[in-house]
Amino acid sequence: MRFSMITVLIHKFNVSFLYLNQCLQKYSCWQARLPKCNGGMVCGFFLILILFTNNSYSQEKSFGTYYPFDINVPDSTLIKLQPIIDKADTGETILLEPGIYTGPVYLKKDGIVLDGQGKCIITGLDYQSVVYIEGDSIHIKNFVITNSGGSHDLIDCGVQITGSNNTVENCRIQECLFGIDIFKSDNNLIVHNEISSLTRRQKALKGDAIRLWWAKRNILRGNYWHSSRDMVIWYSSENLIEENKGIGNRYSIHFMYAHNNRIRANEFYNNSVGVFLMYSERTIMTDNLIMGSVGISGMCLGLKETSSNQILNNRFIYSAEGIHYDVSPYVPEQINTIQNNEIAFCGSGMFFHTNQEGNVIKQNYFHNNLSQVTIEGKTANRNVWENNYFDDYQGFDRDDDNVGDTPYELFTYVEHLWDFNKNLKFFYGAPLLVILDFLERLAPFSEPKFVLRDKEPMYFWEDKNKSQ
Repeated sequence: MRFSMITVLIHKFNVSFLYLNQCLQKYSCWQARLPKCNGGMVCGFFLILILFTNNSYSQEKSFGTYYPFDINVPDSTLIKLQPIIDKADTGETILLEPGIYTGPVYLKKDGIVLDGQGKCIITGLDYQSVVYIEGDSIHIKNFVITNSGGSHDLIDCGVQITGSNNTVENCRIQECLFGIDIFKSDNNLIVHNEISSLTRRQKALKGDAIRLWWAKRNILRGNYWHSSRDMVIWYSSENLIEENKGIGNRYSIHFMYAHNNRIRANEFYNNSVGVFLMYSERTIMTDNLIMGSVGISGMCLGLKETSSNQILNNRFIYSAEGIHYDVSPYVPEQINTIQNNEIAFCGSGMFFHTNQEGNVIKQNYFHNNLSQVTIEGKTANRNVWENNYFDDYQGFDRDDDNVGDTPYELFTYVEHLWDFNKNLKFFYGAPLLVILDFLERLAPFSEPKFVLRDKEPMYFWEDKNKSQ
């Protein structure tokens, strides 16, 4: 037997410090006490070890601008950029001399290439948006774009795109309320930009790093957004979001009524929510790393009334919740496939808000979670559970086929207390609750709640990331 009952309880005791850490973030006066907890230090050590041994994601990718901008302008005289633009012909390339140029700038002629050569700043002087791209096939690159206005109603931003087939490349957009706004615009390329919002505002009052509204077939690749509110894709379809990084935002990506999009090989750290699919269908999400989505609303992936999605080969780690289900799939016949994902070091690996059915959950790797699966309804067993790995599985594999000889079954015992008072979860892992949980498993005082059954659980999981 892989784990005895006592071993499982000790495991739950140690992992519970991860949840305790999340809770203590809400009580700043207690934060200094956490390093004194040996169990928490042990868990933290192993987490750091895992992060350092699994850093192949960052080694293989480049985020943000191609090079750091260190602009030294000898003459601080402000230069109006619009007259220079107006003199250019359609399809002309404009190479600007080092300097500080003022907006707003309107690019209306098709095919213009505007190149700051890494030595130019465009400032909006804190008035409306800085650059407007209204033509088609325009390419703007190698700039620092700064100081937009601060109006949410006007969507003041660094770059606003209403034309199609345009490119924004290697720009650092800073001190702009919104970063890049793509409005009713298709086939644009947003590549290797660094984007942040107004530093003087609180997170909820900042703007979005990138905003797609009624936009199709756009590619967002290699960008780095941080210190912004959200990155939103609303009413937009067939877009590709790949190899980007987001740190310290509210939503890394928020989809709403956005279908047939692909999210691939992104990294999101320390955001309230990693990816949220809301009323959005047929999303393919593969090879992403989402970590550190903690707090009362923290989750790596949220599924809200969404169907026909494929969630494959992702890593959801060290967060309040790995995957949150809320009436998803919305149409039970249009299944969501959750496969080959690593869900680890979370308060709850998966959280089911309702008794919804229609998710196929197979070959995922659940380990070192405070709770593997948490339910707010009656059960999560209306979904298909197939060949998943659970590190608290108690069974044998006598025929060496890497399938447990007996099903994995999950019940809730002491967790019943959360149904009456959610604040009690703060004490999860305390010695008294560990003993109570042990007694509930040994001789239940009441019938435990049945959560799920995986008839053929995976017995051994090989960490593929260790070999990279």
